Amino acid sequence: MFDITRVYEVESLITFAREALEAVGLCETMSKTVASVLVEGDLLGHDTHGLALLPGYLASAREGGMALEGAPDILNERPVAALWDGRKLPGPWLITEGLRVAMEKAEYYGTFTLSIRNSHHTAGLVSYLKPVTDRGLIGLVMASDPTEQCVAPFGSCQPVLSTNPFAIGYPARGGAVMLDMSTSVTTNGMVKRLYNEKAQFAHDWLIDAEGNPSRDPAIRYARTPGAIMPLGGFDAGHKGTGLGMAVEALTHGLTGNGRHRNPQGWQNNVFIQVIDPAAFGGGDSFAMEAGFLGDAIRHSKAATANGPAPRVAGERALALRADRLLQGIPLSEGILAGLAEWAETLGLQMPQNS
Repeated sequence: MFDITRVYEVESLITFAREALEAVGLCETMSKTVASVLVEGDLLGHDTHGLALLPGYLASAREGGMALEGAPDILNERPVAALWDGRKLPGPWLITEGLRVAMEKAEYYGTFTLSIRNSHHTAGLVSYLKPVTDRGLIGLVMASDPTEQCVAPFGSCQPVLSTNPFAIGYPARGGAVMLDMSTSVTTNGMVKRLYNEKAQFAHDWLIDAEGNPSRDPAIRYARTPGAIMPLGGFDAGHKGTGLGMAVEALTHGLTGNGRHRNPQGWQNNVFIQVIDPAAFGGGDSFAMEAGFLGDAIRHSKAATANGPAPRVAGERALALRADRLLQGIPLSEGILAGLAEWAETLGLQMPQNS
């Protein structure tokens, strides 16, 4: 068994993930990017979308579900928009490459939008935002799995939608703003984690097949599966349902690779948009306005003396990232067990804890 309090140096984790990915055949040019994106998720505190995903990626690569080399096919292209077929290449590499192109184009044209169909899994969307905001740009990333049905629309007890995350990052005086959220009240990763731990949610975030509110993740694995509730839950889930529909429109709809085509295999469709504030009111003006609002939020009166202080989206994650770069990343017993199993399978040394 592993100690949940052990922490690991960032570079040792990236090296381990890269070596594991290359051991199952992923080309060297992609393995470092995928490894870095996964570790970035853990740096920012999104540990369900960090190295916890590595065992699934390794298994998919071995089973032929992930393409191990090559490039996306450009299916449609205009000066400020494009459509790629990702050909089941790793999502972290595709999105990183897509944002690289989008940032260069946006700095020339003012904006650029990219749709990617048939990507492999995309990891945590927050992991892509910092390079965009560091460049003084605005980045939007959305993803949805056209093969997945796990979220019930408001008023239903049947899973229809995916969790449909979206992320936005933008520069601001006083620190960048970074938001990454699902349009459901929780994620598949958290459902799976609690199910494996035989634990329950603290709130009724699920609904069983008969329409009863539930905290038990096991209902997702029942013969007739229950569903995750949309953002807003039983009272205001129409809002989460509408947001989820919008994400699917911008991912499945724009890529032309939606549910009606009945695509197969672990995959995602992706929407990327980058905007350069310099093409509008100006970068300094944008950062000043965003920073002014951020300060107003930080300095607003707290609801309770012992409750959380008001904070700007992404502030905690960036502070956590800075600390973990210095102190190391803590990995849970469950994550370590998954990594250890693959280390043994591939004949690799586990990363050394700090």
